[in-house]
Amino acid sequence: MYIYNQHDQQIVEQRAAQFRDQVKRRLSGELKEDEFRMLRLQNGLYLQIHAYMLRVAVPYGLMSSRQLRMLSAIATKYDRGYGHMTTRQNIQFNWPNLEDVPNILDDLATVQMHAIQTSGNCIRNISADQLAGVARDEVVDPRPYAEIMRQWSTFHPEFAYLPRKFKFAFTGAKQDRAAIKFHDIGYRAVKNDTGDIGFEVYVGGGMGRTPMIGKVINSFVPEADLITYTEAIMRVYNQFGRRDNKYKARIKILVHELGVEEFTSRVDAEFAALGREGAVPLDRAEIERVSAYFTDPDYAELPDQCGALEQNLLDNKDFSFWYKQNVLSHKKAGYAIVNLSLKKPGVPPGDITDKQMLVVADLADQYSFGELRSTHEQNLVFADVRKEDLFDLWQSLRDTGFAEPNIGTMQDMICCPGLDFCTLANARSIPIAEKITRRFDDMDYLYDLGELKLKMSGCINACGHHHVGHIGILGVNKKGTEFYQITLGGDATDTASIGKIMGRGFPEDEIIPALEDILKIYIDIRTPGERFIDTYRRVGAEPFKAIYEEFSLRGAEL
Repeated sequence: MYIYNQHDQQIVEQRAAQFRDQVKRRLSGELKEDEFRMLRLQNGLYLQIHAYMLRVAVPYGLMSSRQLRMLSAIATKYDRGYGHMTTRQNIQFNWPNLEDVPNILDDLATVQMHAIQTSGNCIRNISADQLAGVARDEVVDPRPYAEIMRQWSTFHPEFAYLPRKFKFAFTGAKQDRAAIKFHDIGYRAVKNDTGDIGFEVYVGGGMGRTPMIGKVINSFVPEADLITYTEAIMRVYNQFGRRDNKYKARIKILVHELGVEEFTSRVDAEFAALGREGAVPLDRAEIERVSAYFTDPDYAELPDQCGALEQNLLDNKDFSFWYKQNVLSHKKAGYAIVNLSLKKPGVPPGDITDKQMLVVADLADQYSFGELRSTHEQNLVFADVRKEDLFDLWQSLRDTGFAEPNIGTMQDMICCPGLDFCTLANARSIPIAEKITRRFDDMDYLYDLGELKLKMSGCINACGHHHVGHIGILGVNKKGTEFYQITLGGDATDTASIGKIMGRGFPEDEIIPALEDILKIYIDIRTPGERFIDTYRRVGAEPFKAIYEEFSLRGAEL
């Protein structure tokens, strides 16, 4: 992983020192909240319902065991003993005291972490495929380019005060696991016929109030032009993006209103102008310098078949279930990729305690070269586990609560903090998630359902990505009462689609029966082996609308 040089370290230390002075002035009353708000947002600090929330950046989801131990220490000393993994691969602390935040930033700086770019109208923490560097379908490892882009964008003066927040995502694989079509800019690293590396660039994707799928504006941007072409996009957005209405300020609205051809034309013109102004191409030496931090670890030469593993799979049914659901194939013979589920029933999705962090850090050292990744699905990944170690690792994970064999099932839902924490939320989401996981806890039933992406948000801002859930749930508020709308047919992969609202919202006590009916209809009409999303695309929404007949006398129309 990337290691800070003296300049990187100086940046995060100076930022922490600046914020310490700003907090001091806020606590003394010298700074009023309106003046302080922009300063704290630049340092990842939100004011929520009960307390401040600090969001810590985890660039492209990669962290070391040492960094995780520091996050554990922060959770213990400054929070309430836990952190929350987000859909942007970051971690949030929900209970820090304002006077403690400078100390937290100082502690983070000692392990090369910070909270820059996690809030405000800037280029946010850059995300990537959580399997980058180890996936068998990968054409190019996108992490060096994501890191280069992170360094370039962190303090670029033109992009510190954009019309709205701005999100990048990178993948270099044939299968999109980074949801690049639902980002302001999505990059797919590719190779052309002559083996040159370049990027397919998507612009204008996003969820929230107006969900849109990103459009390809360039099918091959050479790697040397990556930064300059991105700057051209950002300049067009900075100049023409709406600043009079925050609900229309995202780049997706600009692309929609201009049309993709006109938008692309303006980007091309700006790109040419940058060339005339003397823009410096991305130097091959710089690419190689950063890429050197992302070389393969010291893999052993192992056979891909492991007799001990095969015997354990035969002997232990629980282990075999976990292996099937949570373990993925690795590019290197004799190794595997392991998903650690943070979706244990009874625990808010994505939450991890300070003690669990320490255990995961120790296991990462023992089994995965001291590294781990956070995922868009609010889980963790050990990317480099020997197959011969899988059974021992599973036993350790089971003892700690990370071995739920539910990856890809309905129980592996995405869920935002909702009204329990967030000032923007309209409805609670965590209690609903708990009810769903407790109701649908029969693993045989969940395995029979197959892959099913359930995603839930407590408001239209869609932090829980409900728009792209095979089944999405959106919390809304009508006259002081919480209701939950259901959407069907969303998908964040290469076959991207936005879920369709099925009808009125359900009150809390009806959301479980509604889900039961949807799943019953699916089971009745699917073909053998057909996933929920494929059944929905084959038959459309009409068969599922039958659920509203049963509930037609209840609830209010929304």
